[in-house]
Amino acid sequence: MACVGGRRNASAGIRWHRFAVSLAALGLGGCSQLPLLDPQGPVGRAELHLIGIAFTLMLIVVIPVIVMAIWFPWRFKASNPRGEYDPAWYYSPRIDLLVWLVPAIIVVVLGILTWRGTHRLDPFRPIDAGVRPVRVEVVSLDWKWLFIYPDLDIATINQLVLPAHVPVSFRLTSDTVMTSFFIPHLGSQIYAMAGRQSRLHLLADHTGVYRGQNQQFSGRGFADMHFQVRVVSRTQFAAWAKRAGQGRPRLDLARFRRLSRPSTREPVADYAPVNRGLFQDIIDGFRDGHGPLAAAQAGR
Repeated sequence: MACVGGRRNASAGIRWHRFAVSLAALGLGGCSQLPLLDPQGPVGRAELHLIGIAFTLMLIVVIPVIVMAIWFPWRFKASNPRGEYDPAWYYSPRIDLLVWLVPAIIVVVLGILTWRGTHRLDPFRPIDAGVRPVRVEVVSLDWKWLFIYPDLDIATINQLVLPAHVPVSFRLTSDTVMTSFFIPHLGSQIYAMAGRQSRLHLLADHTGVYRGQNQQFSGRGFADMHFQVRVVSRTQFAAWAKRAGQGRPRLDLARFRRLSRPSTREPVADYAPVNRGLFQDIIDGFRDGHGPLAAAQAGR
C-alpha cells in the first residue's frame, strides 16, 4: 500500500474510470455501490482505477459483440441481395484466431493487473504516510460495531472517528458470526471472524461524514448494522479524544457482556477507560475456550 499513497493517477485517469464504472452502475441498478465512485482516500482511488481499467478492457469484447448482434441479422437477411449465402461454409481460420486471441490477451492483461493490484493493495500492508498510524481494534457484535482505541484508552459504539491524512491500522475480529467490515468511500472490504484476527490499513485524505456497514448477512438485525465514520482534522481528533476520555463509563468485561447481547440501532456511545487487552480476550474466548470471556459466550 505504500505505493498507492501518491495521487498521480487521481487527476489523469479517475474521471474516465468514474464515467466507465458509472455506466456499469446504471446497468446494475440497486446493486451498485455509488460511494465507490467517490473515493476519499488513496486505497479507494487505486481500487476505482483498477475497476475502471478492467471494465474498459472487457468492453473490447462486449461492444463488438453488441454491434455484431445487430449488424449480422441486417447484413445477411434474406431480403438483402448483398448478403452472401454459402451453405458449404464451415470454418474460417481468421475468425477462429480472432475469437480466441483477443479474449486470451484480455485475460492475460487482467491477470497481470489483478496480480499486481492484489499485492499493491494488500490490506495487511501498512500505508507509509510519514506519520504514526492511529490504531483501532474493531469488534463485530450482534448487530453493532465496537471500536477500541488502545493508545487512547477509549472505545465507541457505532461511531468511528478518524483524523484526516493519517493512516489507520485496524485489527478486526467478531464476537458473533462472520461479518464484513466495509467503508465504501475508503475501500477494502475485509471479513471479521470469531476467534480470528484480521488486519486492514486505510487512509482518508478528506474530512467528512461517511457510512460504514456490514456486507455479510448476519441475521435479522443485519439491515441496521451500520456505523458512522467521521473524518476530522488532527486538531479536532485530539479534542474529540480528550472529551471522549472524560467522565465516561468504563468498558470492562461486565459491560462488554451487556453490549454483546443482540440489539439493533444501538445509539452512539463512548467508553473510557477500557480494560487492557480486551480485544485479545475476545479472541481467546473463542479460540481455546479458556479465555476470560469463555463463560460469557457459554451463558448466552
